[in-house]
Amino acid sequence: RLVTRAAAVLRRQQTFTFTMAAAVSTADAAGGGGCSSELSRVARFIASDDCQNICILSGAGVSVAAGIPDFRSPGGMYDTLKPELITATPRQRSLMATDPTYVVEYDMFMENAYPYLEVRRPFILGTAKQQWKATISHHFFDLLHEQGKLTRLYTQNIDGLDFQTHIPRDKIVPVHGSIGAVACEACNHPMDTGAFCELVQSNIKDIYRKDAEAPSESSPILCEKCGKPTVKPTTVLFGAGLPEVFFDSMVEDLPTCDLLIVAGTSLVVSPANMVAYKVPSTTMRLVANREPVGQELGITYGTEGGRDVFAEGDCDECFAQLAQELGLMGKLMERYDLLPEASQLLLDRLDGNGGGGNEGGVAADVD
Repeated sequence: RLVTRAAAVLRRQQTFTFTMAAAVSTADAAGGGGCSSELSRVARFIASDDCQNICILSGAGVSVAAGIPDFRSPGGMYDTLKPELITATPRQRSLMATDPTYVVEYDMFMENAYPYLEVRRPFILGTAKQQWKATISHHFFDLLHEQGKLTRLYTQNIDGLDFQTHIPRDKIVPVHGSIGAVACEACNHPMDTGAFCELVQSNIKDIYRKDAEAPSESSPILCEKCGKPTVKPTTVLFGAGLPEVFFDSMVEDLPTCDLLIVAGTSLVVSPANMVAYKVPSTTMRLVANREPVGQELGITYGTEGGRDVFAEGDCDECFAQLAQELGLMGKLMERYDLLPEASQLLLDRLDGNGGGGNEGGVAADVD
C-alpha cells in the first residue's frame, strides 16, 4: 500500500508540473501577467482531467454583493452597538460596552440569551425571508459542483447563502456554523427554523425599532427537549469549539485536493485557515481577494509557473471572469433572476461587453 501511495504521489507531482507548465506557456503566449492571464491558467487546469477534486475556503468577500451588513466594519453591528438598549444586567452591559464581541460569547449566551437574540434579530429574520440572495460567487461554486469537480465547500460565513444553491448539504461545511439552522446550545437538540423565527418575531424585542409588531420586552425561547432558554442559530460562539465535521472533512478531503480556491477571506482566523496549508504541495491554490493574503501560511505569489495564483479584485468579478474562461457565462445568466442587484449589474456589464460567450475557451473540455 505504501508503494502504491508513493507512486500515486509521484504521478500527481509529474502531472502537476506538466499541467502548470502548459498553463504558464499559454498565459505567456497570450501576453502574460494580470488577472485574466492568471485566471486562464486556472481555467485550463479546471477543465483538464487532472483536476477532479476542488475544495473551496470562502469568507465574507463572497457575500459582499448580497449587501449583508458587515459586523466588524465602521457602522457595523459592533461599531454601533448600544448595550443600554439590550436586555441584560449592569455587569453584562459593561462587558459589552468594553468589548462588543461579548454579544456572541459562549459564557454570556449561557447566562443570558437576549443580547445575542436581540442584536441578531433582523439578521435571523432577514435570512429566513431570503432578504439576501446568493451571489455570482456562490453560484459559480454551484457550477463547479454541476461539473462534478467540487469535493467540499468550507465556508466561514454564517449567512447561509450557500444553502440557496444546489450544492448538497453534505458538501458544505459551515466552519463557524450557520444562521440558517437552529439548535439548543445546551443539549444540541434541533429546532425547526421556521418555528424558531416565528418565536423570534413574537418573543424578542427589536432594539433597532424598525418592527412595529415586535414586543416591547423580550421573553425566553425554550428548548423543546431540555427546557432551557438556550435555543439559537447554530453559529459558533466565541469560546465554543468548532464542529467536528470541519476537522473530519479536512482529513478526508485535503490529501486528494487538486485545486484549492481561497475566496474573500483574510486567512487570519484559525483554525479555519488550516485548510490553506494542509493541502499537498502539489495542489494548485487560487486566491481571489482584494489584496494578497496568506503569505505567512506559505502562500507565495509571483513565481512563474508556481502553484499559487492571485486573482485581485472583488470575488464576484473574479469568478465571473473565470466563468467566462470556462464557457459557463450562459449558465450564470440562467440564474440571473436569483442574484442580488449588484451581481446582476456586473453580469449586465460583462454581457454588454460581449462576455456571455465561450471566449473561444475551454468549455468543450469542461462539458
